[in-house]
Amino acid sequence: MSDLLESARPAPEVLAAFEAATGFMPVDEGLALYAAAVEAARRTGLPLLEIGTYCGRSAILLAAAAREAGTVALTVDHHRGSEEQQPGWEYHDPTLVDREVGLMDTLPRFRRTLHAAGLEEHVVALVGRSPRIAALWGRPLGLVFVDGGHTDEHATGDYEGWVPHLAPEGLLVVHDVFPDPADGGQAPYRVYLRALAEGFEEVSVTGSLRVLRRAAVPGAPRA
Repeated sequence: MSDLLESARPAPEVLAAFEAATGFMPVDEGLALYAAAVEAARRTGLPLLEIGTYCGRSAILLAAAAREAGTVALTVDHHRGSEEQQPGWEYHDPTLVDREVGLMDTLPRFRRTLHAAGLEEHVVALVGRSPRIAALWGRPLGLVFVDGGHTDEHATGDYEGWVPHLAPEGLLVVHDVFPDPADGGQAPYRVYLRALAEGFEEVSVTGSLRVLRRAAVPGAPRA
C-alpha cells in the first residue's frame, strides 16, 4: 500500500461507531482493514465484501470506505452465530438470542449498528449461508474479507466460494490468522497459506489480520 493508504484513518465519528459496536476486532486490526478497503475501493471501484458480519463492527469500516469511493459494502452472514457463539461456548452472548425461536439472531443488532453509524445506505446485507450465496454471485469484487466460520469446512468454503470473484489486483483479507495453534484455531491460517501458494502477495500483517493482493493475472505466480 502507498504511504497515504497505510496511514488512512476513518473519520472520528466512524472510528467511534466502530469502537462502540458489539464485536471482537481490535482497533489496530480495524484500522488495517479500513486502509485495505480504501485502497481496494479506490483502485477497482468495485464492491467490498465481508463474510461473517455478526453485529456489524467491521461492516462500519467497509461501509465508510465504500461511501468514500462511491461503491457499496456487501455483508454475508446467516446471522445465527458461528460455532463459538452458541450457548455454552466462550463467545456466546445471551442478549443476542431470539427468545421466540430460541436461536441466535444478530441481524437486528447489525441493523441498529449501521443505523447508529449513519451508514445503512452504503451496505447490502446478504442473509444466508455463504456457499449458497457465492454460487449465485456473478459480479467481480474489489475486496474479499474472510471472517466467517472458523472450521476448515467453513473457512475453506468461503475461500473457494468467493475468491474466484475477486478482481485482478483486488485484496483478500483474512482474519484470525494464528500461526501458533496455542493462540487460536488453524483454519484461517491454512486459508492464508493456501492463498500465498496460489499466487497472492502479502501486503500487510496487523495482529491476526492478513492483507494479500491478487496478481494482475489471476493464477499467475508471484514474481
